[in-house]
Amino acid sequence: MTGPGGPLGPPWAAGVARDERGVLTVGGVAVDALADTHGTPLYVVDGADLRARCRAAVAAFGRDRVIYAAKAWPTTAVLQVVAAEGLLVDVASGGELHTALHAGVDPARLVLHGNNKSTAELDRALEVGVGRIVVDAFEELERLDALAVARGVRAPVLLRITPGIDAHTHEYVRTGHDDAKFGFTLSLGLADEALRRTLAADGLELVGVHAHVGSQVLGTDAFVANAEVLVDLLGRWHTEHGVTVTDLDLGGGMGIAYGPGDDPVDVATLAEKVLATVDARAAAHGLPAPRVLVEPGRAIVGPSTLTLYRVGVVKDLPGLSRWVAVDGGMSDNLRPALYGAVHPAVLAGRSSDHGDGPVMLVGKHCESGDVLGDGLTLPVDVTAGDLVATAATGAYTEAMASNYNRLPRPAAVLVEHGVVHPIVRRETLDDVLDRDLPLDGPPLDGGGAGTPP
Repeated sequence: MTGPGGPLGPPWAAGVARDERGVLTVGGVAVDALADTHGTPLYVVDGADLRARCRAAVAAFGRDRVIYAAKAWPTTAVLQVVAAEGLLVDVASGGELHTALHAGVDPARLVLHGNNKSTAELDRALEVGVGRIVVDAFEELERLDALAVARGVRAPVLLRITPGIDAHTHEYVRTGHDDAKFGFTLSLGLADEALRRTLAADGLELVGVHAHVGSQVLGTDAFVANAEVLVDLLGRWHTEHGVTVTDLDLGGGMGIAYGPGDDPVDVATLAEKVLATVDARAAAHGLPAPRVLVEPGRAIVGPSTLTLYRVGVVKDLPGLSRWVAVDGGMSDNLRPALYGAVHPAVLAGRSSDHGDGPVMLVGKHCESGDVLGDGLTLPVDVTAGDLVATAATGAYTEAMASNYNRLPRPAAVLVEHGVVHPIVRRETLDDVLDRDLPLDGPPLDGGGAGTPP
């Protein structure tokens, strides 16, 4: 049931409310007006909420200690906002690096990640002066060393450690357990060998270590354990090799609320526990406390965004399910199909005094798995033409969007203080065709191709 009222509360952004008509608003702008002007599907960012999350992270961990994980949503405008709020930026590919530079981010405030960086990506990072390069493999150490020597520079390196911590998240987003594609596995002695090779290299400067335990981690235990393992490693390296590093990058993975069962830890509480752990552990090893860095992505942009859809078909199957199909789907939000992720949905374009009932919220793709929500509830009078919004879609939605079934990718707007800023234009059908290269001349198999039997 929907009606006039105030803010919706979590998992919705702080600026999401209902007006006197019962229409959803974001930053004071009604979503029916947004849909009329910008179309649907539409990603809508609450700019004030996005900035507030950046500021809360900086207040908790300290200035120049928070790195936005761009992979969550690397579009230019989002990077401009987080950089303006004092966050560094983590890029995980040459494309994300290119976007960050286009957004005007100072290269010295960039961190380059990736488990299989190309020679071109590494050389570009050295060329522009990326502040930190997180090295993930022995081949990469050799490659980066050779490139740095050729350029007459020393590459600032963080060694990515696989700490042997299972964060108990979905198997696709666990990264800290021993048998992972990321990093130098501590339990196998690979981290120590990586240290030895780094210290022996002419073109590498060891700045610190990095470890990431997983994504959508709701509690503090995994982060505290990560800090303990890494500080103990630094203590041993200091004793055995006389090495003291400045940076301890604990990665990201801070979870957010997607539904009523999610209870993410507050960023201030997380910072307090992690920083206290690092300080105490470092003191026990006789080390100066390292600079603690964190890399939130989802926790910054995820809750700040909703996706707006228009209903096209409502199909009732008595005794079975009620299917509500919208004009997007897995091409604009792959997460439910990929991870089984849940994004709560509401009727967005009007009020309803009818009760709610269970629905299958689905997209328009030719896939049975094109489900945006299984077991969600919407007013029982939801019908074709209605607007529906899904919550917390800022992270890994637009970033993973595709042209499956040749659907153009959606537009995005950022709303702040009643002003609407377009930040991603909607693709056209011609855009979808833009990379196609038609064959010249007749079909390769000669006449008869495509002729009905």
